[in-house]
Amino acid sequence: MSPQATGTRPRPTSLESDRLPRSGDSGSPLGEPDAPAPEASRPAGSPSPGPIRAALARIGSRRVRTHLGTLAGVAILGVLLWRLGTGVFLDGLSRIDGTSLVLALGIGLVTTVFSAWRWALVARGLRIRLPFGPAVADYYRALFLNAALPGGVLGDVHRAVRHGQSEGDLGRGVKAVVLERAAGQIALFAAGAVVLLTMPSPVLDEARHIAPLAALAAVGALAVLLALRMNRAAPSRRGRKLRGVLAEAREGLLSRRNGPGVVVSSVVVLAGYVAMFVLAARVAGATASVAVLLPLAVLALLAMGLPLNVGGWGPREGVTAWAFGAAGLGAGRGLAVAVVYGVLSLAASLPGLIVLVARWYTGLRGRSRAAAAPAPGSGHGPTGDYPSEVSVEKYAPKESARLARSSFPFSAEPSEGRPMTPESV
Repeated sequence: MSPQATGTRPRPTSLESDRLPRSGDSGSPLGEPDAPAPEASRPAGSPSPGPIRAALARIGSRRVRTHLGTLAGVAILGVLLWRLGTGVFLDGLSRIDGTSLVLALGIGLVTTVFSAWRWALVARGLRIRLPFGPAVADYYRALFLNAALPGGVLGDVHRAVRHGQSEGDLGRGVKAVVLERAAGQIALFAAGAVVLLTMPSPVLDEARHIAPLAALAAVGALAVLLALRMNRAAPSRRGRKLRGVLAEAREGLLSRRNGPGVVVSSVVVLAGYVAMFVLAARVAGATASVAVLLPLAVLALLAMGLPLNVGGWGPREGVTAWAFGAAGLGAGRGLAVAVVYGVLSLAASLPGLIVLVARWYTGLRGRSRAAAAPAPGSGHGPTGDYPSEVSVEKYAPKESARLARSSFPFSAEPSEGRPMTPESV
């Protein structure tokens, strides 16, 4: 007789008994979560983490890493104020006049226009649309946000995300900004290496000693990469992805269509930064020649690329003060030059504030109009700053489709007295 007929429950076999949860096991057959056991992650009898380990874990948290650059910039500025005093800052600020501000605005206009042109070229190489006019406006806005917000890169992040969202391809928008910034850094490194290796500077001897070692390291790394590529039977998924990224970078920066424009724009932008530094030196009272100031400007620009600043302030002031002191021009004078450079750069980015306010006001008016008079049945178009490259005609119904719908058999009208047949419809 079967167990169902007798009403008894069969005893589980040894395999089934192993699968069934016991009273003390975690988890239930219905998937209901059990109550978390306290101190389950820590073995019994293990000592609690000491204060040093807890402090290191707190330092390595994401929140601290996010603000580490800002804290480093504040620390550098604090040390400079402690060693050189606040009089240097005030002296540099008092020397700025209207003429220097106008010249700074002119230099900033040239560098911003050529930077936006380089950005548009790179975006075109990545097959994403970026009109030149909105590119200039967005670049001004990014420069102002970089100078006004901690970190020095939030403006670039903002323009990358806005451009990608406007064109419906966030990945390509971010890649365009990254490659555009990389082109500027490559131009700075190349020109800086030539200047620091050929012209007298506080780091001339160190640069000549480090250059051969760096060249050998680069050649060795390239040889290792080539050997790994030749010995690999089939490219892995990561290798294919890396190859795709390199292909996009080559198309955006080094192609015949974009390469000359990227090189010319990068050279003009770098020359504009050096001209701004020389202007700041003249305003701060430095009478050294341009040949003496050029290596110092390169060192200051290289320091500005470090992500340890507060709106660009921090490493630039420290390195400039040290470089001027090592060159015999006075550390205080170098700090005054860096302060004037920071103020002139902020003044050159002020058109970005106008763009920011204008875009905010335009968006506010657009939202108020949409809330006041919503269009029933209207589709949702792109909400970005750039018009979509895809026209409405692409998604408009074909003429044959419209004729077919208008000639539906039940609504068609006879023509010339002939009977309605499928051929005449």
